[in-house]
Amino acid sequence: MTTKISTKERILQLLKKKVSLTVNDLTEELNISHMAVRKHLDGLQKEKLISSREVKQPIGRPLQIYFLAEKGEALFPKNYEGITLEFLQDIEEMYGEESIADLFHKREERLTTEYTQRLTQKNALEKMTEIVAIQNEKGYMADVSQINNNTFELVEYNCPIIAVANQYKTACQCETNILKAVLDADDVRRASCKTDGNDHCRFLITLQS
Repeated sequence: MTTKISTKERILQLLKKKVSLTVNDLTEELNISHMAVRKHLDGLQKEKLISSREVKQPIGRPLQIYFLAEKGEALFPKNYEGITLEFLQDIEEMYGEESIADLFHKREERLTTEYTQRLTQKNALEKMTEIVAIQNEKGYMADVSQINNNTFELVEYNCPIIAVANQYKTACQCETNILKAVLDADDVRRASCKTDGNDHCRFLITLQS
């Protein structure tokens, strides 16, 4: 049984396969009018799923070429995490558990430096807001709420490295260490964790008064 997909979905799939297409190309592929194609393209551009550029022609007006934007590319599955997990398993088999610990420690150092650069000269509330922004950029779907003057609850609704974290729990500890270091916090406690079967990862963070 073939699942029926929308015209917008067909456009995205065509752009993935063909890389770039014009309105005329899409009109022929979809067998619909130019006006209908342009309406769908306008909608996809507003959603930032596709982009366009002009290509000069020897004669006549420039040609408008449409292609997938980064957000559109993200709609198509990529097994980066699976490959990462396989690499970690291979490294552990070849060089032992200590090599994995070294890798996570190196990652912790790198991310601590990266985060610290973005949190300099910020007050407590600004730091927490920036942490949420950083984590969202990395795919964690994070949010924060303030419990009292110095205590915040950071919730991560998604874990983009869940397969890795399920096998290598040190990944979770590294994240806790990073938050404590970059926030210069008195305490960072992981109240719940997806690797423990909880719905979300939750941190209770007490900043210095």
